[in-house]
Amino acid sequence: MEDKLADQIYTARIGDITFKKIVSCSPGTPIFEAAIKMAEHKTSCLFIKNDQDLYLGFVTDITLRDDVIARQLDTNLPIDAVMDTNIVTISPEAYVYEAILMMFSKKSRYLLVNDNGNYVGFLSRNRLLSEQAESPLVFIQSVKSAVNTSDLKLKWQKVPNIVAQLLARGVHAKIVNEVVTTIADTISFKIIEEVIDKLGPPPAKFVFMVLGSEGRKELSLKTDQDNAIIYEDTSEDNRAAVRSYFLDFATQVSDKLNFVGFVYCDGDYMATNPNWTHSLSHWKYNYKNWIEEALPEAAVKFAAFFDCRAIYGDLDIMQSLRAFVDEELQKPIEKFYVYLAKNALLYEPPLTYFRNIRTQKIHKKEVFDIKTAMTPIVDLARVYALQNRIFQKENTGERLKALKELGVFSEAQYNELSQSYYYLMGLRLKHQANLIVNDQAAPNNFIEIDALTKIEKVTLIEIFKIIQNFQSGIRMKFTNSLG
Repeated sequence: MEDKLADQIYTARIGDITFKKIVSCSPGTPIFEAAIKMAEHKTSCLFIKNDQDLYLGFVTDITLRDDVIARQLDTNLPIDAVMDTNIVTISPEAYVYEAILMMFSKKSRYLLVNDNGNYVGFLSRNRLLSEQAESPLVFIQSVKSAVNTSDLKLKWQKVPNIVAQLLARGVHAKIVNEVVTTIADTISFKIIEEVIDKLGPPPAKFVFMVLGSEGRKELSLKTDQDNAIIYEDTSEDNRAAVRSYFLDFATQVSDKLNFVGFVYCDGDYMATNPNWTHSLSHWKYNYKNWIEEALPEAAVKFAAFFDCRAIYGDLDIMQSLRAFVDEELQKPIEKFYVYLAKNALLYEPPLTYFRNIRTQKIHKKEVFDIKTAMTPIVDLARVYALQNRIFQKENTGERLKALKELGVFSEAQYNELSQSYYYLMGLRLKHQANLIVNDQAAPNNFIEIDALTKIEKVTLIEIFKIIQNFQSGIRMKFTNSLG
């Protein structure tokens, strides 16, 4: 029965749950009147909306306790003086698991349900989680309340078991990726807060971003650090001090992440590298250079940094950089796209001339590298997303879907690519979880051919053919040659 319950979280939609009725008042309502209204309606959350029926914020029992009583605030003050403005809305069509992950990422405890412009009710995070007592999403809540880095390390060690369980239940690889990424984000967030507590408040607004697979919310269990920092432009006098703070901050965050299990990046794509911690104007200059130089190595760097996502700090900085890159990409830069496309053609699917799987020998075993087998799909989706200026979709699956909606891919092409990608991702996650949980071995990306079933082998060969076809399509489109 428990399994059934935990499974529902991935099929149940928000509309299947009974909402709580929205109780609201106007922004000018005195605090004491708002409290009376909450008592009368037996609600722990009161929403504040204006005359235009626009929701501005909400207050909870905790707001009244922490911000009113504890601070001995005058209860005749208007309620909007103490309201929380972090309103998050969701459609009844969304899945329950999406809603919970969204509440974690947006740090919100309440969700307003918006059915095509009509607010039909609200849900609390506790309510959603208590319905899912067995779910890994409750585990995310426990990560949030971890007390120190050692505690976080123990939490991260439990993740392979969660992955193995979810995959055994047939949960889609995309969802498993999202769960792993949310746990990793939560751990990073806790570590960043810990370091800021120790170093004192940052001397400038900044954003800590993750790159590569974590930037795309496609984390596997073999993961290293890929991150960078952008801080706001400051005056000449402060520049050295600001830079020195953020480099020190980056080193401490990186050391703690490494201790937890996110190992240092071999390629040094980390904020500890002075090249990846810069002011906003310097980052704009970087991106402009990468695009204009259109050199093969610049295209490779740009690819990693296009898959970036802010996990802490001031999101406006990120928006400003995105808007700038969007503008740069509208200039005629054919050469740049050609290099990016060549990047997507670097890895060939491991198929032999006779349409068998090409392997390499590692420790006397015939294996193939599943990460490089998946890379072309990630690269393909990225090249097309860039060309069509699809910025807000960080995820390979979301990019493919957006490209289908724009008509770049047909429904059949979208289904083939998306199913291929997530089939490979599922196989990769299962392989890594097995190594960690059953063999107590370090995770890797090498799949042993003899460990696969006949059906898995046939499926893989079909997937590799699909990837090859798409690669020749890209070759034709961007390089006008079949060579």
